[in-house]
Amino acid sequence: MLVGIREEINFEIEKMVKKYGLSYIDAVLHYCELNELDPEYLGSIISKNPALKEKLALEAEDLNFIQKTDRLPL
Repeated sequence: MLVGIREEINFEIEKMVKKYGLSYIDAVLHYCELNELDPEYLGSIISKNPALKEKLALEAEDLNFIQKTDRLPL
């Protein structure tokens, strides 16, 4: 059941990013507001979704919210 919730949340966040041009961070916060969820609760769900977690981490690094990690050049 939790897997279905994770997929639904991921789908809704991706939809907001594409439809409204929001950043992933803004889309997550907007999703929390719309569904009256605590961002910390959603964080525990996002941590189990590697694709969304990576997108949020890259955005946070670009905004200097978190320390940049070393990456291999592609």
